[in-house]
Amino acid sequence: MPHAYSRNYVHIIFGTKGRRRCIKTPLQHTLWKYLAGICLEYGAEVNAIGGVEDHVHMLLCIPPKLSVAALVRALKANSSKWMNETGHFFSWQEGYACFSVSASNRDSVAEYVRNQANHHHKRTFGEEWEALLRKHGIESRSEARASALAETVST
Repeated sequence: MPHAYSRNYVHIIFGTKGRRRCIKTPLQHTLWKYLAGICLEYGAEVNAIGGVEDHVHMLLCIPPKLSVAALVRALKANSSKWMNETGHFFSWQEGYACFSVSASNRDSVAEYVRNQANHHHKRTFGEEWEALLRKHGIESRSEARASALAETVST
């Protein structure tokens, strides 16, 4: 087959260092546009970007030649540099979450990403993070610690 055909939709989430609430509402639109520009530079198609003061969500379609890790590294490094150069003391946390998204769920995930402010009236970033990890079958660090403690106590 002479061509590669792919549609790799991913939902990527990462937060500010120490979950500092430093992406104030007036700055969010500008930062989301800056992140979108980085994505386009790397050949990733932006479906939706949203977030609140302490984290960002992105729904992207990533080309097969680009790894998620390389894109996230570029997004975090370039946006942190830009934020600091524009007078904002800023850095992202280490790590990120990335979940694959089927074409049939793309629109609902895009809506979820765009409406982050509404979602966070109901629950915190920490609660959302834990729920997303559980939904995708990933044990969080807090759950892993609780399991390890329970195992230690029972032995």
